[in-house]
Amino acid sequence: MLNGDLFIGGERRAAGRRFRAYDPGKGAEIPEPAFAEATALDVADACARAEAAFEAYSSRPLAERAAFLEAVATRIEALGDALLERAQAESGLPLARLQGERGRTCGQLRLFGKEVLEGGWQGLRIDEADAARVPPKPDLRLRHVPLGPVAVFGASNFPLAFSTAGGDTASALAAGCPVVVKGHPAHPGTSELVAIAFEEAIRETGMPAGVFSLLQGASNDIGAALVADPRIAAVGFTGSRAGGTALMRIAAARPVPIPVYAEMSAVNPVVLLPQALKARGAALAQGFVASLTMGAGQFCTNPGLLLALAGPELDAFLADAGGHVSTAPAQVMLSAGIHAAYERGKAELAGSAGMRQVAQGQADSAPNRGAAGLFTMTGAELLADPERAHEIFGATSLVVACADEAELLAVLRALEDQLTATLHADAQDLEAARRLLPTLERKAGRILANGWPTGVEVTHAMVHGGPFPATSDGRSTSVGTLAIERFLRPVCYQDLPEALLPEALRGEGAAGIPLRLNGTRRL
Repeated sequence: MLNGDLFIGGERRAAGRRFRAYDPGKGAEIPEPAFAEATALDVADACARAEAAFEAYSSRPLAERAAFLEAVATRIEALGDALLERAQAESGLPLARLQGERGRTCGQLRLFGKEVLEGGWQGLRIDEADAARVPPKPDLRLRHVPLGPVAVFGASNFPLAFSTAGGDTASALAAGCPVVVKGHPAHPGTSELVAIAFEEAIRETGMPAGVFSLLQGASNDIGAALVADPRIAAVGFTGSRAGGTALMRIAAARPVPIPVYAEMSAVNPVVLLPQALKARGAALAQGFVASLTMGAGQFCTNPGLLLALAGPELDAFLADAGGHVSTAPAQVMLSAGIHAAYERGKAELAGSAGMRQVAQGQADSAPNRGAAGLFTMTGAELLADPERAHEIFGATSLVVACADEAELLAVLRALEDQLTATLHADAQDLEAARRLLPTLERKAGRILANGWPTGVEVTHAMVHGGPFPATSDGRSTSVGTLAIERFLRPVCYQDLPEALLPEALRGEGAAGIPLRLNGTRRL
């Protein structure tokens, strides 16, 4: 089924230069096939075809757009075990995890299809004319329209749900934007299989061919050329801070700058308040280590930092958590590069002043196995050098023992901004939690109580985002139906004849679509 070709606006294309996938579990290349490396001409062609498809795709009836998203989901499911097996070989992730990720991928495509049909994302507003007013009031009508072609970058840690058909692609297509995907070089075969599903869905639903393209390659030049192309109107990215900020610089330097929606890094602080720690410290230790080591710690919502008040309860928690960490098996990491960066980061943390290692997970001599790590220091030591609270992409976390609530709050304020912040609080802790909330609201896009941040539910109310540097734009989310708003902009129509108005804005607005009519909300 795989031949390593590019998918450019309905055309499969080979290339002279090729690269191969890598199996991190075996520590070896996957011999066949070799995958085509896109050239600058391929990038330009994909963007031109996306631009040519834009008006035709964005003007299709909403029911047809929703049917296209449904068809993509159905075709992905029809790939069966071949998709899961290839994703496992390229990522080292277990099949059970990938089955869940496939379900999430198809589920969010269908969720966005329903969102398209519901229509509220258009933000319809009508302010009717009043000729008797002095001066006369014009007729004003507003809706949100798609930006144009969107560049999407596949993520290393989610070969399905944040990649070729992931949340950025689903939300951009739902908004009416063609998508040019830069597949992650760690899982090119997985990306190609999903591209085949797109190819079939486009043919089945009669969508313009340029609505989807897949560019592959290991060179950063491909992504840079894609973001710089004048036909690209926005960017969706999940990955490292270095990668995200590089794309932001390219986008800002264009003659016409464009938004980059980049989800980049976080340590996701967890606060263990005193009564919760006293009442259920052993259960918290177990839950923490389970969250920390899930998926070898390769989640952007991994709990990389814990804060609590120093004392015997925290000492007991550290002993329990250290015991769980010390028996945790080493796990395959996503790539040799990610594994090497993890080991460097852990070694640097261990060697920093004031750092004390609580526990080290089980070692494994097999390729690319990452062992968990747990460290501790005081709040005063961290405040002296807040840079030590940086993300280490993997199953390592730092526990900070604070002298009192004031020091704990000072540590929170000194941290960079985050994707999530978590409070573990019992009834007697609620006043202290209330005092922390204003700071947490400024710091994070999602605040949890008595849970763990790993696991992001795809719903209407979810926010997977946060102030910089967690993301490039803290007003947005990359998960949930609100993600569609990243790829839309408002247009106002003043005194247009009804025959020229979009159908949803004619008369008093389309029936069944939420609307603000003369300032009053109509559901």
